[in-house]
Amino acid sequence: MDRRTFLRGTAVGTGGLVLGGSLWASVAHAGPAQPGSGPYGALSAPDANGVRLPAGFTSRVVARSGRFVAGTTHLWHGAPDGGACFRDGAGWIYVSNSELPLVGGVSALRFAADGSIGGAYSILGGSNLNCAGGATPWGTWLSCEEIAFGRVWETDPYGRTGAVKRDAMGRFKHEAAAADPDRRVIYLTEDEPDGCFYRFTPDTWGDLARGRLDVLCAPAAPVTGPVTWRTVPRPGDWLTGTRNQVAEARRFKGGEGAHHRDGRVWFTTKGDNRVWVYDAASSVLDIAYDDDLVPAGSAPLTGVDNITGRPNGDLFVAEDGGDMQICLITPDDTVAPFLQVTGHDGSEITGPAFSPDGRRLYFSSQRGTSDSPAAGVTFEVTGAFRDAA
Repeated sequence: MDRRTFLRGTAVGTGGLVLGGSLWASVAHAGPAQPGSGPYGALSAPDANGVRLPAGFTSRVVARSGRFVAGTTHLWHGAPDGGACFRDGAGWIYVSNSELPLVGGVSALRFAADGSIGGAYSILGGSNLNCAGGATPWGTWLSCEEIAFGRVWETDPYGRTGAVKRDAMGRFKHEAAAADPDRRVIYLTEDEPDGCFYRFTPDTWGDLARGRLDVLCAPAAPVTGPVTWRTVPRPGDWLTGTRNQVAEARRFKGGEGAHHRDGRVWFTTKGDNRVWVYDAASSVLDIAYDDDLVPAGSAPLTGVDNITGRPNGDLFVAEDGGDMQICLITPDDTVAPFLQVTGHDGSEITGPAFSPDGRRLYFSSQRGTSDSPAAGVTFEVTGAFRDAA
C-alpha cells in the first residue's frame, strides 16, 4: 500500500489522521480540513467574465496584460502574480508582481473610495521573475524573485521612493513573505522541490537592511510536531547561496504562498498539495490541509499556491492549475470552492488580496484564456464577505 492510499484510508476511516504536536487541539481545530459545504453556498453559472461565484457576488476586470489600464497611460504588465492591498486615504492600492523573465517588476492600481480606478503606475522594474511576496506592517511591498540566488525587493506601493534590494533576507528562489509584527520577524518560502522555510529577524523592526536569517529544522519524521531554528551563516552570499548552508534544514516540496494571523503562519507547498501551519508560541508545525487526507477523488483544492485570509479566520487558497479555483478553508476545517474562472485552463490563479475594508477581493489569471503571459487578466470580486466565522 503506497503512502497516498494509506493516508486517505486513515483519514476516511477515523475522521482525520492523528498528527504529532497536537496543535489542532490547542487552537480549536479538529484536524486537517475536509470537503464540505462552504459558508457562501454553491457556485453559480459563469458570469460575463467567465467567473463562477456564489449568489450575491459580482466580478469585473480591472486590468489586462499589454493594455492600458482604463483612464491611464500605464500598460499593465504580463504574467501578473503575487499581490496585496494598501490603504490610500479613503481609497486603496493593489500591487501586482510580474513573473516575466529579465524585466519582472511590480505595478500598482490606485482605487478611489467608490472603487473607481484613479491611477496606475510602476513601482519596480528591471528585476527578474517576480513571483509572490508580502506586505509589511509599515506599508511596503516585498516583491520576491523566483530565480536561483534571487532577491527580495522592498518597494513603495505609493510610488514615492525607489525599490531597495534586501540581500540580508537571503539569495535563493524566493516565493512569498509573511510578517509577524508581534514577534517582529518575517517568514519566507522557497520554491524548490526541496525548498526550505526561513525566518528573518531585522536588527531594527522596520529596517530590513540587516538582521538574522534562520532556517526551520526538524527531524524528517514525524511530519509534524516541535521544530527548531538554525541561523544561516552567510545569507547574502551569492556564490554559495542560502539554501545549503545548514545541513539540518527541513525540506518542503515546493514552497508557495504564506499568510500570518494571530501568531500563526500558514504556508503552502505545491509538490504535495498541502497547507501547513506553524504556531510560533509553541514552535510546532502542523498540517491544515492535505489532499492525501480526504477521500479519493473528492479533493476540492489541488495545485495549492498563493494564500490570503480574513480577520475572522477564513483562508483563501488559489490554485495553480487544478480547477482554476480559489478555495476557502474555514476555522472549523471545511474546505470548499469560493470561485472558479472558466475558459482559462492553461493558466493559474495568482495574487489574491482583500481591499482594506474587506469588501473586495483582487486576483489574476496569470496567462488568461490563451495560456500566454501576455494574456493575463486581473479581476475584482465584490460581495458580502462574512466578518464572523
